[in-house]
This record gives sequence, C-alpha cells and structure tokens, in this order.
Amino acid sequence: MSAEALPDVTGSAARRAVRYAQFTIGYNLIEGVIAVAAGLAASAVSLIGFGIDSGIEVAAAAIVLTRLVAEIRGGEPDPVKERRALKFIALTFFALAIYVTVEGIRDLAVGEKPNTSIVGIVLTGASIIIMPWLARAKRKAGQQMNSRLVIADAAETKLCAWLSVSTFAGLLAFALVGWTWLDPVAGFIIAAFAVWEGKEAWEGELVEDDDDDD
Repeated sequence: MSAEALPDVTGSAARRAVRYAQFTIGYNLIEGVIAVAAGLAASAVSLIGFGIDSGIEVAAAAIVLTRLVAEIRGGEPDPVKERRALKFIALTFFALAIYVTVEGIRDLAVGEKPNTSIVGIVLTGASIIIMPWLARAKRKAGQQMNSRLVIADAAETKLCAWLSVSTFAGLLAFALVGWTWLDPVAGFIIAAFAVWEGKEAWEGELVEDDDDDD
C-alpha cells in the first residue's frame, strides 16, 4: 500500500466512523436480545436466528472498532489475534446456519406452527430503516477516509439490512396469511446469509490491508 493510499485517520470522517461502529455494537446488542426473546416466545426459528446473527455481528463489529481505533491512535493491531477471532466468528456463523436449517427442516416435517410476533415485525421493520442508513453513512465515511476497513464494514451492515428485509417479510407474511412454511423458509434465507458472512469472516476480508499480499 503506497503512502498516498493510506487511510486518513486524522479528520472528522474517522471520528464519525468510530461513532458508527459504536452505534452498530449497541444497536445490534439490543436488537439481538429482543429478537431471541421474542423468537423463543413465538417459537419462530427465523426470528431466533435473526437475533443470534445480531449477537455475532456485535463480535465482528467489535473487531472492526478495535482495528479502527488502533489506526487512529497510530498503533499496530495484532493480526494473529484478529484472524483467530475472525475464524471463531466464522465458525459461529456456520453453527448458526446449521441450527436454523435443522430447525427449519424439523418444523416443516412435523408441521410446527409458530405464533405471530408483533414485536419481531416491529423490530425487523425498524432495522429495515436504520441499517441501510447506517450502511450508507459508513460507506461515505470510509470513502472520505480512503479506508478499506470502513468500506468493508459498510458492506457488512448492508448485508444485515437485507437480512432484516427477509426476516420481516417472513414474519409479516405469516401474520397475514398464516402459512406455516414461511418461517422455516425465512430461516433458510438466514442460513444462506450466515454462510456468506462466515466465509467473509474466515477469509478475514474485514481487516485485510492491500499490503497483506506483499
């Protein structure tokens, strides 16, 4: 990575990026707790999976924030610890994919009927509004900073926005038409997202720099 390509960590964009990362952690933590509780109450595997995913996102965002703060302070992050943590996060994503897939197949096989979750509909509906805005704000800050790390984090947040859409659609459609297969199918979509996110975490795409290949 050339000197010209180094991220600008001295301006207001860097400070905004830190605040966005902190907000991501706080929001996903609250979202995850509410989603899992509501999902358990309604026996909705898609909502439980959505909540677990939010918890995993907290861990991933914490790694990004640690790296970003280290860059701003002029320190050097520990790449070995980062990669080890990312691989653990990746395995957690894969475990989530297995969980919602197995539970979804079981629900389809036995005809398990979840309950309508108004809390889940409101929660995922709010995320549909908040996450796209947060993704755009992160991307703008990352472009102003010339930071691959922040831009990659923005892409991860955009993926979370699509996950919110799929979960919201499944919950709302079930509430309106009552088709029991909608919840497992929404869970399968979450599994696909989890595999994709797990692959990215395993490959360390959130924290790699251009000079890693040198």
